[in-house]
Order: sequence, then structure tokens, then C-alpha cells
Amino acid sequence: MRLEKTRHCAHNIGRILPFLCVAFALAMPAQARDYIPSKLFAKQYTYNPANEVDVELVLAVDISQSMDTEEQEIQRAGYVSALTSQEFLDAIQVGPIGKIAITYMEWGGVDEHFVVADWTIVQDATSASHFASKISEAPLRQVQRTSIASALEKSVWMVQHNEYQGLRQVIDISGDGPNNQGGSVTEMRDRMVQAGVTINGLPLMMKSNKNTWQAMLNLDHYYEDCVIGGPGSFAIPVRSKEGFADAIRMKLVMEIAGISMPEPDNYFQKVAMREPVRCNLFD
Repeated sequence: MRLEKTRHCAHNIGRILPFLCVAFALAMPAQARDYIPSKLFAKQYTYNPANEVDVELVLAVDISQSMDTEEQEIQRAGYVSALTSQEFLDAIQVGPIGKIAITYMEWGGVDEHFVVADWTIVQDATSASHFASKISEAPLRQVQRTSIASALEKSVWMVQHNEYQGLRQVIDISGDGPNNQGGSVTEMRDRMVQAGVTINGLPLMMKSNKNTWQAMLNLDHYYEDCVIGGPGSFAIPVRSKEGFADAIRMKLVMEIAGISMPEPDNYFQKVAMREPVRCNLFD
């Protein structure tokens, strides 16, 4: 039985390896920050082996007013496509347990959090399709403000209060603007990282070619300096509507597979080589 499992994992690794090689060129990893798991956030649960998973993953998705209806539809479709892709399913099968716990939450201002698809075990095509259908069938909504800080706090609360025991806990947060409500995003980021989670980012820069404000902001740099954190954290910017689905699929595969990548000089711009972002400029 173990031999069959080993062969199965090796087969799946071979299938997703070319896909992951592309990720080395496109992702922007941050230096892993040291952290000490906080007793304040320790889970209180009784052990149940059925609740063991490789990853507890929160998909925290921006629905602020700056996201128009077309962008929201593209965003939803991108997640549905990624969650049902063969690469995503293969990445799950490679894990030592072979299943993940995942939830999809939309966010805006302080305390504006909407759980579209609650915690679900995904381990095969059927469970992935069931989870994705909850996302595709939910009505679209918009809110006015952008509180990344509040979204991070809520995401970690959801991790700490679910019934699952994951080898890793990951927050996958997307957004098209900086934190503008809810206090310091860096202070919140650092507190959440101390809870033992990794925060990855998906900065949406689809308007950077026609929106001068977004172009000047360098949202990818903002996410790198101010939002992401924890061991192996990274951000993948989305610069076009056409590339949205591919970026999400790549990001999910990397998060599920636990990929931690080197930083070849040819591809990455070190923070030391540019002016650091003033993270509190919009707080």
C-alpha cells in the first residue's frame, strides 16, 4: 500500500513539476520572518484524526468599491477555474495526508467579512467542484472601504476557530489597493504572523496601465513590504484580466505544495535596491 502511495505521489509530482518551474520566475518571495507561535491564538480542540489536513487555507478576496462588476466576475471565475484544475488537485495528492481544509471569504472595510464558502475538506475532483460551486453561485456584493488589517485578523480568527488540524496555516489575501481603514496593516500583519500563519498576497494591478494612481502606488511592492509575512511568504501580482486565472492557479498550487523558492538575481528586485514602501501612508 505504501509503495502504491509513493508511486502515486511521484506520478503527481511529475505532472505539476513543469507548472511549478514557471512559478520560480513569476513569484516574489519575501524573506521568511522569524516568529514565535502565540499562546493567545492556541487552538482548543480534542484530537480527531479525521480532521488532519496538509493545509488550512483561507482565500480572502477583496470586494471593495474599486473592484467593478466585470473585475469581480473575472475574479470569481479565476478562483473557480483554479480550484477545479488538475494542477490544483495533483498538488493536493502530493501532500502527506492528501487533503486540505479551505474557506472563501470576501472582505471590505472593518468588520465587513462575508463567508461565501465555509470550511470544507477538499481531496478530489468531486469535493473541489462542490466547493467551487458555492463560490460561483453566490451573488456579487460591493463595499466601500479597504481594511486589509481587519481582513487579516478575521482570517486568522477563522483558522484558529475551525475544527481542523493542519500541518500549515496559510492566508491568501487579494486586493487592488492599500489598507485605508482599521489601523496599521504592518502591526496587524506582525501580530498574525506571531500566531503561526503564513500570509501570501495577490496584488491586483489590472488597472495600472490606465489608472495613474494605481501605477504610482506600485501595489506589488506594497504587498511585499506591508502585507505578506511568515515562513516562505510570497506575492504574485496580477497585471491583466487575461492572466488572472493562471496567476491564481499558480498561487494555489504553490501554497498547497508548500513551495519555498530561491531568489535568483535575474528575476527579483530586492527591497534594498529600491525605496521601501511607506506602509502607514494610507492607514
